[in-house]
Amino acid sequence: MGLFDSFKRQPVQDFAHATQSQKPEPEMPKETEVRPQSSTPNVEASENCQFVSEDRNLADDVRKANVQNTQDQSFSPAPIRTYADKKPVTHVVGTTKTFAILNQKGGVGKSTTTINLGAALGELGKQVLVIDLDPQGNTSSGLGIEKNRLSQCVYDVILGGAALTDVIIPDVCPGLDVVPATINLAGAEVELVAEMARELRLKEAIGKVKGRYDYILIDCPPSLGLLTVNALVAADKLLIPIQCEFYALEGVTKLLDSMKRVKTYLNPSLDIFGVLLTMYDGRTTLSKQVAQEVRNYFKRAVFETVIPRTVKISEAPSYGQPITEYDPTGKGAESYRKLAKEVIARG
Repeated sequence: MGLFDSFKRQPVQDFAHATQSQKPEPEMPKETEVRPQSSTPNVEASENCQFVSEDRNLADDVRKANVQNTQDQSFSPAPIRTYADKKPVTHVVGTTKTFAILNQKGGVGKSTTTINLGAALGELGKQVLVIDLDPQGNTSSGLGIEKNRLSQCVYDVILGGAALTDVIIPDVCPGLDVVPATINLAGAEVELVAEMARELRLKEAIGKVKGRYDYILIDCPPSLGLLTVNALVAADKLLIPIQCEFYALEGVTKLLDSMKRVKTYLNPSLDIFGVLLTMYDGRTTLSKQVAQEVRNYFKRAVFETVIPRTVKISEAPSYGQPITEYDPTGKGAESYRKLAKEVIARG
């Protein structure tokens, strides 16, 4: 108890008194600080400082506005080119070959194949037209096209009566033109149901540009709806990408059944041009087994070229470039160049 008695005697008062005693006494203003003659110059100096500060702020605002205007002018997007701006073709274009790149399973490399095969064919001196028929518009964005700036797309060709040349964006890459797609295309499946000659819309549009391109590549949606039927009717041949994964052959039977029906009733010349193995990883037994299975099933229709799974191929669309420009010396670019030569050799 004796230990705590000393704290009980002066609990709060002593602490307050000690605190107050530690406070420094306020200093009296010096005599020079209250003289009348010194007050006027101080006020003027303060006002001058205020004016200078305001002038500096105004100058900073003007400078920032000028910098912003300069940046806006220097970074203003270039106008979208039209077909009238297309560079002249320097070779004689023969018979146009139209390929529908299709697999009803998503994520197998349809858009990637369309972009990179088209760019590789363009590198070899061919004139190529890529038609993005997928409402997701991955082919368009993968080639650096800003879809929000487009006033027209392939939707306007199929349902709006626009000519294909009104929508074509030329020379996205050397020798490569694009018919882009936007989200407007998502409603085309429903709107086509009530239209006359609904399966022939794309074929009629393509017929007016045949003879201007060596190859027309149609990137199809991962479904078997009316947009895909339009592609199958318009195409001469079918190119099927198949990824080297467990579900590679799932749904291919239905795809072949749909192709046979279109061939019977709408497009007698339709046939398989080639089957392309994509996302191949030679380090895994699974990829080797799937590749062998596909070759046993489709036999000579399978391309000798195999597209490897690489990081660069996956990165290229985010930069709006085909792999032949993004990583021109990589194995992905070399594979697509080899595929392009094989496509030309097949005739």
